[in-house]
Amino acid sequence: WAFSFSLIGEFLGGIDAYFAVLVRVGLAAIIFFPFVKFNAVPKKLGLKIMAIGAVQVGLMYLFFYHSFGYLKVSEVVLFTVFTPFYVTLMYDALHRTFRPLYLLSTGVAVLGAYIIRYYEIDSTFIKGFLLVQGANICFALGQSAYKKVMESHTTFTQRDGFWYFHLGALSVVGVAFVFLGDTTHTTPTLFQWGVLLWLGVIASGLGYFWWNKGACQVDAGILAIMNNALVPAGLFVNLFFWEKPTHLSSLLIGSVVIAFSLWLHHYFIASHPQTP
Repeated sequence: WAFSFSLIGEFLGGIDAYFAVLVRVGLAAIIFFPFVKFNAVPKKLGLKIMAIGAVQVGLMYLFFYHSFGYLKVSEVVLFTVFTPFYVTLMYDALHRTFRPLYLLSTGVAVLGAYIIRYYEIDSTFIKGFLLVQGANICFALGQSAYKKVMESHTTFTQRDGFWYFHLGALSVVGVAFVFLGDTTHTTPTLFQWGVLLWLGVIASGLGYFWWNKGACQVDAGILAIMNNALVPAGLFVNLFFWEKPTHLSSLLIGSVVIAFSLWLHHYFIASHPQTP
């Protein structure tokens, strides 16, 4: 996933965002169709998985792709640090519990992002920031709900029904493209088709399956932490491969603060054990 930020921001310019999302989700649905076992997936469970996919991927991508029109790749990466905040709140809400210490550690991560970006805040920046937060909320709600649903189906083989997840996402982005897409910008170059193929098959297809399956094998605290593990990886890819200019001192200080927030979060988990 660390490469997805840069691939979208650097190479998919000029391609309609709704079309790019449609292709990406469509490819993910195609590769999982051969694995679906309709008889092994109860109808109610299939509908739940579809609904989760519609939110976690479908709605999330609509926010996420449009954020690149207002923010740099590095900024989009940084503002995903808010996702653990939403994960803990939503997972707690599903279980009717509340863990205030998690909000403290996430607040420290937010401070780190502010330090990195404090020098340039304008109306365009705010629009992009809000779009990323919309994507973060959808992503957090989806993975929290998926984990909660799978906790009630411990014997269910997730690969057998994960096609429903991408089908739900495809239904959302398909409608969005029909009503909001720009058909005059739907002719990718050969290289852009290669980027979309990678994003659809690897990043979306395999990536979401592995992520959601992994989410079911760890507690909610670890899940929240791993949402932030993408931040340094994504920034490294953007800076190392594309050498994008940045305020190195602010980036260093802010990154240290974010790293401290991850340690603090882990400390809270270790000192205050919680149920999954």
